[in-house]
Amino acid sequence: MRKSAAVLCYDKRSLETLETSLQQLGIDLRNCRSHKEALERVMSGECSTLIVDFDLPGAEETIRMASLLPAGQKPNLLAVASRAWPGTGQAFQSGASRILYRPLQPEQVNDALKTGSKSAHSNRRKSARYEVKTLVYLATDHGTLTGVSIDIGEQGLAFQASEPVPIKSDLAFRLVLPGTHITLNGHADVIWASDQGRAGLFFSKLAPAARKHLKQWLSKRGANKNGLRDLMPAADDHVEFSATSEESLT
Repeated sequence: MRKSAAVLCYDKRSLETLETSLQQLGIDLRNCRSHKEALERVMSGECSTLIVDFDLPGAEETIRMASLLPAGQKPNLLAVASRAWPGTGQAFQSGASRILYRPLQPEQVNDALKTGSKSAHSNRRKSARYEVKTLVYLATDHGTLTGVSIDIGEQGLAFQASEPVPIKSDLAFRLVLPGTHITLNGHADVIWASDQGRAGLFFSKLAPAARKHLKQWLSKRGANKNGLRDLMPAADDHVEFSATSEESLT
């Protein structure tokens, strides 16, 4: 039985890229005309992936509802958004596992779909955070911000900086994996930040070779950090998720 993805998106260019990527992976695109239809397709078990354009009204609630489904029924949740869009933290807080930025790139879409497919068909255990100390350099509008990593995984890392980290998307970063000469260069979204300089980064753009090196490095240390919720702050951290997401957290 072929897999299916419920897609709620009206942008023609994005739909074309999604359809091509889905077809390559043997997944049928189910074009939904309403949030209700998208949720019904997921809840009935017809679709194992839900892709929602987060610029549409009601998108946050749709993803939030789908994220509440039991583990065996919960779909791979992907949000489509513009790079200039400020609600990155809001999307993750709603339950999205990945954000696909417009204009969509086939490599980005394929990676998100493959990762989601593996997680949906395996009973992964939520592993403890893998603690690691290495310098992290983050490019901001005001220069390079330096911090020390707290823990790291396949999808991102948490780190401590000497000053508050701005809630921004698509920031260049680099770090050296401890015990190696491998430097990871890529782009990340700051999905949460505290007044004390702690922050969580989601790797929004990482070259396949770099992602492979990171995965191998983690595997040797018995760490397999795939879940985005592992990147969430500790309960006692007072954090900001985005400039526009305060209402979604109340």
